[in-house]
Amino acid sequence: MLDAFYAAFSPACLALLGLWLVAVQMRADEVRASHELSRRTYAVALFFALPGLMGVIALIDTANPAFWRVSFVIIALVGAAVLFPAHGLPAGARVRNTADIAAVILYLAIAVLAAIGGPDMQRTDAVLLTVLIFLGFNIAWLFLFTPLDATAAKEPPVTPTAPPRPPVSN
Repeated sequence: MLDAFYAAFSPACLALLGLWLVAVQMRADEVRASHELSRRTYAVALFFALPGLMGVIALIDTANPAFWRVSFVIIALVGAAVLFPAHGLPAGARVRNTADIAAVILYLAIAVLAAIGGPDMQRTDAVLLTVLIFLGFNIAWLFLFTPLDATAAKEPPVTPTAPPRPPVSN
């Protein structure tokens, strides 16, 4: 098993997840105002959380390959299922949608390779997980620096106005 890889990979993924949560907080009003955007930011969080979880599980019982194989298959299928309906950010660019499709394909490939098993498949899964993290980072970057659709943003709060004064009589 790739113990040293996953010992470094998991904390990196979970640190990226923490940074992503901070990034989402920076645009919390926009995220809360849009159900689609809220779902999308959750899907991006899974780009970091699921690979991190896979890495932690890979370290639980390194002597039992069936343990990590089954868990990788389950987690990868969950990742594909969650990302499949997420169609990019509002006013999304093709890059985002292409990255989503690529992520679904990567998750499915990870599931298939984990089901097959073997040392070569383990190494290939590690490479695919690294590519998945890279995609997640790029989607997160686009989220931070791309203006969102105006309909996804909250309306500015209305300030109350004073009632009109009655006319002054002489």
